Amino acid sequence: MKKYIPFIGIGVLILLTAVFFVAKGLKNKTSPAGEEETNVSVLPQSQWPAVTLTPTDKSDVKGSLGHWLVLKVQKINVPGAASMDYLLVYSTSDGGQQGVPGTVALTGSDVERKLLLGSESSGKFRYDAGVSQGTMTLTFRDEGGKSIGRLSTDFHLQTGEVALTSIDGKFTYTLDKIAKDVFFVTMQTFLEPDPSAYVVWQNGYGVFASDGKPHPGKLAQ
Repeated sequence: MKKYIPFIGIGVLILLTAVFFVAKGLKNKTSPAGEEETNVSVLPQSQWPAVTLTPTDKSDVKGSLGHWLVLKVQKINVPGAASMDYLLVYSTSDGGQQGVPGTVALTGSDVERKLLLGSESSGKFRYDAGVSQGTMTLTFRDEGGKSIGRLSTDFHLQTGEVALTSIDGKFTYTLDKIAKDVFFVTMQTFLEPDPSAYVVWQNGYGVFASDGKPHPGKLAQ
């Protein structure tokens, strides 16, 4: 037995050394990225774009009304930005959360993407139920992929109601009457979007309708 003790000791030493270097490697691999992502600064007001989410149907998919949001980011003016990450996170009726991520190369001042509140596989769609609110986060990156600025806005998706409200309670638009089969998003847009895009806009908040039509109402004072 004694003749095996040196070999056992060497084996234990090798094992401990391997564990040490693996742990060190994981730390070096994850810490810098984690620090970078959590310390990304919010875009200054001088670099704000106009951010909108418009509910829409998808004419070639039956029963899809209220399950698609069109993301538009206009008037992009972030010095050094080569790409933009977007992440739409929303809550479902069962208490869960879902996310829709994506990355866009910035070749101009405007970006548009159609986002599904659900999933698609082989041309078949599954829609998430009970979606009424969530958050859109935009992260701008330079040519090397480093984060240089971030912006987030909450959205409120409603239908069959007259009081259209922002999630933070700072904005309310009361319709003159309920708009049947029309979905509305109320959200902070930062800059003012193109007037043809919204039902109403005031002080950085806007209302966007799935039918793209005017809907008379009153702003809360």
